[in-house]
Amino acid sequence: MRTHVGEVLALFREHGELSRTEVIDVSGLSRSTVNQRLAALDAAGLISEIGGGSSTGGRPSSRFAFNRSRAAFLTVDIGATGLVAALCDLGGRPFAHTQRSIDVWEGPRPVLTVVDAAFAELLDEAGGPEVWGIGIGVPGPVEFAAGRVVNPPIMTGWDGFDIAGWFSGYQVPVVVENDANSRAVAESRPRAADAVRHDDLISLKLGTGIGSGLVFNGQIIRGSDGAAGDIGHTRAAVSDSSAPLPCRCGNVGCVEAYAGGWALIRDLAAVGVPAADVAEVVSLVRQGNIEAVRLVRQAGRVLGDAVADLVSILNPESIILSGQLAECGEVLLSGVRERVYQRSLPLATRNLSILVSSLGEFAGVTGLALITADQLFDTDNIDTLLERLAPAA
Repeated sequence: MRTHVGEVLALFREHGELSRTEVIDVSGLSRSTVNQRLAALDAAGLISEIGGGSSTGGRPSSRFAFNRSRAAFLTVDIGATGLVAALCDLGGRPFAHTQRSIDVWEGPRPVLTVVDAAFAELLDEAGGPEVWGIGIGVPGPVEFAAGRVVNPPIMTGWDGFDIAGWFSGYQVPVVVENDANSRAVAESRPRAADAVRHDDLISLKLGTGIGSGLVFNGQIIRGSDGAAGDIGHTRAAVSDSSAPLPCRCGNVGCVEAYAGGWALIRDLAAVGVPAADVAEVVSLVRQGNIEAVRLVRQAGRVLGDAVADLVSILNPESIILSGQLAECGEVLLSGVRERVYQRSLPLATRNLSILVSSLGEFAGVTGLALITADQLFDTDNIDTLLERLAPAA
């Protein structure tokens, strides 16, 4: 029963519910094969029968739905100064969450100890749901297959650390992913059965630092070393003749040194406007503070310059901004749009939308749950899961 079980489940993950006849039509499998696959998925609790479908004269075709609540994923979106941890259902929807302040520069052990405590709190509050996988998002390049961070610009002490191994006590698959990649996946997937997929997009994660995730043809573009799309530490296109600004990664002139949240806090302080964190920068913009508005709009222009060549080369349908700094809304968006439309090829921007994510703080954990589900329910892995879930003879 190995062949096609994962593909059949993928249909339910995408569409939510289907009739037996619809599965046959979409998959191209025979009725007997579909019946076998549906029986296996139903026995594992991954789908549930929800009643009869329409009839064309004979017996109505049974309808089945993906059972999102069968189990849960533990996910955590780790940023430079804070994290969001969540319990998500098998469809990626968070149903419990908590937040913590952290300092990613303290290294993996202190930060992951905080994650452990957050996970324990979530499991206790939710009554100990069955956990099938764990998704960890980090603000740096990731060697996806190994579950390790690789040469991160800002994550001191994390290089090569076995993040997946840290969570081995849960005895479930552990996925480690770049935080911007996870957000890109969340934005690309439809949130309702009748929603449209967005298979070609650039996701900008804007907070204390800057990250970028790429999804094209429905797939994450990670690159050979996990560094694809990392515009935050590329050279900024700035017009002034002053010396390039130092970046916290150790280089000078990076996009993040001009447009990151920490850089805006620095620049506001230089003009006598104190802001303790990115949330206060956003608050100042919403209050109409002239300096905050000016600097955030300029940061948008720097970001627009940085992403313009990607737009011309990759021709995405959307650029979606998330993270705390994205809460500045049109003040930030106007700068991004200005430069992208000035510098990108007209054909590549003809149907381009540039907008703020509607997922808010849950963008990262939602994407992590979806990526974890992709791994768990992959054709090569689902048989192991079904064997584990099979009732004892």
